[in-house]
Amino acid sequence: MRFRHRDGTVVHLGYCSNVHPAEDVDGILDQLRRYAGEVRARLGVPRLGLGLWLPAATAHELAGDPATLERLRAGLDRHGLEVVTLNAFPYGGFHAPVVKRDVYSPDWSTRRRLDYTLDCARVLAALLPDDAVRGSISTLPLGWRTPWFTDRDRAARELIGELADGLAGIEAEHGRAVRVGFEPEPGCVVETTRDAVTRLAGLAPEHLGICVDTCHLATQFEDATEALDRLHVAGLPVVKVQVSAALHADDPSDPATREALASYAEDRFLHQTREPRGGRVDSRDDLPEALGGHRPLPAEHPWRVHFHVPLHADPAPPLRSTRDHLAGTLDALLGGPVAHTDHLEVETYTWGVLPEQMRPGGDAGLVAGIAAELAWTRDRLLEAGLEQLQEASA
Repeated sequence: MRFRHRDGTVVHLGYCSNVHPAEDVDGILDQLRRYAGEVRARLGVPRLGLGLWLPAATAHELAGDPATLERLRAGLDRHGLEVVTLNAFPYGGFHAPVVKRDVYSPDWSTRRRLDYTLDCARVLAALLPDDAVRGSISTLPLGWRTPWFTDRDRAARELIGELADGLAGIEAEHGRAVRVGFEPEPGCVVETTRDAVTRLAGLAPEHLGICVDTCHLATQFEDATEALDRLHVAGLPVVKVQVSAALHADDPSDPATREALASYAEDRFLHQTREPRGGRVDSRDDLPEALGGHRPLPAEHPWRVHFHVPLHADPAPPLRSTRDHLAGTLDALLGGPVAHTDHLEVETYTWGVLPEQMRPGGDAGLVAGIAAELAWTRDRLLEAGLEQLQEASA
């Protein structure tokens, strides 16, 4: 879906395909048929944006094989889909039984991360719709915070310099820029917008910037307006936004609340948990640790948990989501006279690990859930004053 901001910027809205397990091109093509095309049809739009997640091996294959790349593009066209953004955060195995900290490897101190990201940029440059101004890619915020010594930081800076040069070369070849956004995430080297300013200011803004994940922003208790102002002053553009909501507990000391929180503790993904205390944010790396590890959080103030929950409906009480924070963030991004971004990607990848009673029923349930999230986001954009564009079929 596309919208026009009052300043004339065309804003693209889609959803991220990392919710679907696929590790090769055939699997991705099956995703398009079973899910993305059906989501588009359910929304009743002729064209829908899809933020592709490509595992490293698949990205490398597509970047080096024009025939396979054309096969993918034809599949997108057949199902009325367009791609202006890629998710290049997980390197592979994102739906393994246990992911946890593996999702941060390889980090930006390794050449494998650079090679993967440039492969994704080459693929995206070839997939962009003819009328798209540019493409965007999200990547991890350098790496997990431990270990991150001076030698890793130095290596990462050198590789990021090579990334900027590589993206400039891709733009020269294809005529349009592909920008990469580093995505602050709790527990990482860059976990807040303050960290982004400290560690990433001075990057080439025509090719490098920030991916704002609204779940991460809320989990760290960051105010959206202050965060965006901070990035703007530092010259760090918002390359893309991942539209997502975190889990919120008003009273984590309450036994019923703790029982409800425990139902979200699962084995696949890391669920960093935060509690604001005395002007700082106390942190634990996973929800079980916060609830009852050797160093549990005090539970004297509300908690937020890095668990991407569906956007359109709150969890059952006594829990809720950070939808209000998300709505405020969207308004800060797009409700003013200037659009702070042009790529929005709904990213709820956790449908399959929600508490049992919240999981969708089969393919049809997942399609309905994703469509409802996109409809909720569409309505927020319209409330912010954007105009939905009437589009021809892809």
